[in-house]
Amino acid sequence: MSDLAQALETQERTHSQRDDSVLANAALLYYKEGLTQNEIALRLGVSRPTVINYLRLAREQNIVDIRINGASFAVSSLSKELRDKYGLVDVYVAEFGPDRRSPTANLSTLRNQHVARVGAMALHEILQPGDVVGVAWGETIHFLAEEVPRRKIADLTVCQMIGSMTSPLISTAESCAIRISSRLSADCYTLHAPAILTTPELAEALRNEPVIRTQLEKFNSFDRTIFSVGNCDADTHIVQTSITSKSEFDWYTAQGAVGVLCGRFIDDDGNHIIGQMDDRMIGITLSEVKSKGSGVLVAGGPAKLNAIRATLKGGYVSHLVVDDDTARGLMSEQ
Repeated sequence: MSDLAQALETQERTHSQRDDSVLANAALLYYKEGLTQNEIALRLGVSRPTVINYLRLAREQNIVDIRINGASFAVSSLSKELRDKYGLVDVYVAEFGPDRRSPTANLSTLRNQHVARVGAMALHEILQPGDVVGVAWGETIHFLAEEVPRRKIADLTVCQMIGSMTSPLISTAESCAIRISSRLSADCYTLHAPAILTTPELAEALRNEPVIRTQLEKFNSFDRTIFSVGNCDADTHIVQTSITSKSEFDWYTAQGAVGVLCGRFIDDDGNHIIGQMDDRMIGITLSEVKSKGSGVLVAGGPAKLNAIRATLKGGYVSHLVVDDDTARGLMSEQ
């Protein structure tokens, strides 16, 4: 390296370190010493908008790691009542709050994002060092993966437990597992197969491929699974992403399907409704999910109430993350 190049590299590194120091000091004054943004601006000799930018950059560059104790969401009377009613280990209730209910907002998305944030915090209370964890797919799991705080859990392994699919609506199944494992400094195993095949014969052939078979056998080592549940409205993602056809979907709903759990249909009592689609799927089965007895369900919203209740009744869940309105609905007998 030339003297000039070395000098430029040293200057760039020094500049970066100096910038990080400014961000760290602004964050310290705001989060630790409790100064207002105006007070920090006066102390640092900059404008208030500059201080706001410093704090934003400090979060984005992981100079600041905002940690909220996930267990704090599980201490309300509503949490305890739900835990007792459904025999759960813990229930984390996300207070959605009336201030969010703008007539122009997409309330479903806002609610899912808020529930996912609480779920992301709760993971650090639920997951233990050495756990092998299966991760599902869907809009709520995508939001959760984006919100998981960067904090290492020792010897953690994260596995994709539903095959791959593409959707213009949300990120892929493997990206959810990869993002969660990255934020928790965990090992990651993706599933190198599509979620759905055109024929049962092709799906069975893939399951018997040595690489795929080894990945599917890893499901037996799961300590916990993380998933959401979809309802059976006409606009469900399982139809929009072509995992199932409209005619297949109509067949399942005619059999009493109220929810979609890990790509499989369930009835009011959480029983798996077995149909033609199941033979074409590559991913965890509902009997495998239930056998673990340690599922983390992250879901909310009135439209999903019946699906969530069915999942709880089916015995798939040990830990529930839900919004306050849906939690009250689950306590109702209606």
